[in-house]
Amino acid sequence: MIDPGTKSVADRCRGGDNAYTEPYRLYNADVFEYEMDSPMTLYGAIPFMQAHRKGSTVGVFWLNAAETWIDVVKTKNTANPLALGLKGHTDTQTHWISESGLLDVFVFLGPTPQDLTRQYGELTGYTAMPQSFAIAYHQCRWNYVTDEDVKDVDRRFDKFNIPYDVIWLDIEYTHEKKYFTWDPLTFVNPDKMQKQLAKRERKLVAIIDPHIKNTDNYPVIDELKRKDLAVKNKDGNQYEGWCWPGSSMWIDCFNPAAIDWWKGLFKYDKFKGTASNTFIWNDMNEPSVFNGPETTMPKDNLHHGNWEHRDVHNINGMTFHNATYQAITERKKGELRRPFVLTRAFYSGSQRSAAMWTGDNLAEWAHLEASIPMVLNQGISGFPFAGADVGGFFGNPSKELLTRWYQAGIYYPFFRGHAHIDTRRREPYIPGSPYTEIITQALRLRYQLLPAWYTAFHEASTTGAPIIRPNFYIHPEDENGFAVDDQLYIGSTGLLAKPVTKEGAESVSVYIADNQPYYDYFDYTTYSGAGHHTVPAPLEKIPLLMQGGHIIPRRDRPRRSSGLMKFDPFTLVVVLDKDGNASGTLYLDDGETFDYQQGAYIHRRFDFDSKREILTSANLDTSPPSSKTQKYIKSMEKVRVEKIIIVGAPKAWKGKESVVVMEEGQKESKRRKKAELEYHPAEGKKAAWAVVRSPKVGIGRGWRVDFGDKGVGHDHHGHEH
Repeated sequence: MIDPGTKSVADRCRGGDNAYTEPYRLYNADVFEYEMDSPMTLYGAIPFMQAHRKGSTVGVFWLNAAETWIDVVKTKNTANPLALGLKGHTDTQTHWISESGLLDVFVFLGPTPQDLTRQYGELTGYTAMPQSFAIAYHQCRWNYVTDEDVKDVDRRFDKFNIPYDVIWLDIEYTHEKKYFTWDPLTFVNPDKMQKQLAKRERKLVAIIDPHIKNTDNYPVIDELKRKDLAVKNKDGNQYEGWCWPGSSMWIDCFNPAAIDWWKGLFKYDKFKGTASNTFIWNDMNEPSVFNGPETTMPKDNLHHGNWEHRDVHNINGMTFHNATYQAITERKKGELRRPFVLTRAFYSGSQRSAAMWTGDNLAEWAHLEASIPMVLNQGISGFPFAGADVGGFFGNPSKELLTRWYQAGIYYPFFRGHAHIDTRRREPYIPGSPYTEIITQALRLRYQLLPAWYTAFHEASTTGAPIIRPNFYIHPEDENGFAVDDQLYIGSTGLLAKPVTKEGAESVSVYIADNQPYYDYFDYTTYSGAGHHTVPAPLEKIPLLMQGGHIIPRRDRPRRSSGLMKFDPFTLVVVLDKDGNASGTLYLDDGETFDYQQGAYIHRRFDFDSKREILTSANLDTSPPSSKTQKYIKSMEKVRVEKIIIVGAPKAWKGKESVVVMEEGQKESKRRKKAELEYHPAEGKKAAWAVVRSPKVGIGRGWRVDFGDKGVGHDHHGHEH
C-alpha cells in the first residue's frame, strides 16, 4: 500500500480516527531506530494505493521514482435525518506530489482484491520463484566473527536438533570493509567453511553493499575509477561520500557497463572463497551515505545518461539488487541455479529479483506486533517475499519475546533471525529449557509445512497473489473484517494464524469471517460461527486453525535442513467443510534450477467428494510433457503419500478398518489395494478424525482412495468409473 511501516492505512489519515497530521512520504532512506507508527519515509517505496469496499476494489499506481508525498484526507458526511434510507458515508481524497518526473498513473479497476494483485503483477512483474532453501529458516547476526564461529554455530544447531538452512555474514567478514575480500585473520579458510555447510545442504549468504572503499591497493575501486562506473557529483566528477568503509564511491547500476563489470566480480575465480552455495545480501542501497543529506546522496548527483539523482532516487536500490541477481545467475557457465538476493531498498518491480525485510527494528513487543501488518502490506503491494528480523535487530529480547517472535516469524514468507553487533547471542539453542524446545517446535512447524509454503510461492509467481493474506483478501464481502490486520491466511491453504504479540498473553482472539468450521491444527478443537473466538495460547501453544474445505500437503519427518527433505514422503491433511467436501493443491519442482520453466514440475489437485466418499489426485499441468517433465517425474517416482488424515471424519466410518486405493499406471493385479483406516471419534469440542496409514500412492501420479467402497463398477469398454 503506502509505507511498509504504517498501521492499517484506512484509519491513519487526516480526518480519520487517530489521524496523522502529515502526508505519507516516499523517499528511500536509512532511518535509524525508526518510529513505530508514522507516515515518515523508510527503506522502500511502493506508490500503489488501494481502496476496498464490499463489491469493489480499485488501485492507483503512481509510477514516479522521485521524492513523493501522498496526502490522504477523509471526510465523514452524516446523512440528513429527513433523507429516508440514506446512510452517512466517508469520502477519501488523495493528493499526490512528486518532486520531478512525468505524470505516469495507472488505475486498476479490480473489481476483487485478487484481480487487483494480478493486474498490478501483470504490469510490474510477479515474484520470482525462489530456491526452496530460501523459504526455510535463515540464521544471521552482525556478526559471526570467524569461520570457526560459523562452523560452531552450524554444529550446535545439529547438536540440539534444530533445523536451519542458511547462515549469514554481515560486513565484518571482509578485509577492512572491502567487498569481495575475506579478512585473512578471521576468515582463514572460507572454502572449508562452505564445505561443512554443504554436507547438510546448507547455504551461506554474504553481504555486498553498493559503496566501494576508496583506498589504495584495492583492485575493485581501481577498476571502478578507471572504467568511470561510479555515480558522479553535480560537477561530473566521481562522487565521494562516507559509509561503513570510510571514504567510498558508489557503483552506478543505471549504467549497463557498470552492470557488466559487476557481474564479473562474482565469478568464482574472482570472488575467491565463494561456492555454488553462497548467495548475496544487498544492504544500504537506498543509497545510505553517512555524511549526505538525510543519510543519502545529494539530489544533484548525476547518474548514467545525465539523470539527476533526484529523478531516480527511489529506484536506485532496485537497479543494484537487479544487477546482483544477474551476477549470481551468471557466476559460472552452465551452472543455472536460481539466485537468492535480499535487498533493503526496493520499489515496485523489486519482487522480480529479490526478497526484502523491514529493516532495523527493535526487540520490543510493539515491533513484533507491527511486523504482521507490515508484511501483510508488502504482500498486497505485490512484494510478498517479505519478513522482519526475528527477535528484533536493536536490543536484547526477553526469553518470552524471543519465543513469541519465532512463533510469529514462522509465518513470514522470508524467515530470518538477525541481531545488532552490540546484542547478546540469541541463537535458538541459547535461551535454554523450555524456550529452546518451544522455539524448535515452531521451526519444525515451518519445515513441516514447507510444501504448502512452496505451493503458495508458486501461486504468487504465476498470479501475483500474496503469500500471506489479510482477512479482507480472503473474505472481500465481510465488512466486519476489513480492519483485521493481526492475523493471516497462508496462501490458498485455509491455514489461519494469529500470532501472540502481547506480553504474558495466555490466549488470543481469532476473528472468523464465515460459517465454515475451523479446526485447531494440533488437536482438532472446532471453532465455528462468524465473529471472535478465544483460542488458548500459553507459551508452548501456537494458535493455528484450519478452515474446513481444504487439503493441506506437508512433510512430517524432522530433518536438519530443507534440502535433506527433498525425497521425503508426504502427509495430506483433508479438512472437511460443512458439506463434507475439501480440495487443495500441491506444486513441486527441483527447488534449485530453472527447469520448471520447461515443465519440470509436479502440480496436483486433490479433491474429497462427500457424496462418493472418494479422495482423488488429478494433474493440473495441462502443457504437453517435455523431456524435462518426464525426467523430473521419474526422479520423484519413489516419493509417496505416507499418511492421509481426515479432520471432521463422518460418524459412519466408525468400525471401518480399511479403504480401497487405486493408482494409475500400475499393473491390473496391483491397481486395487487396501489400506488400513483408523477412526477416532469426536471428544467434547474436538472433531472426529481418521487416518489412512500407508496408502502407498505416488505424489506425482493420479490415484483415488475410496472410503465408502461401494465396489468398483466397469462400463462395457472395461474402463473403471
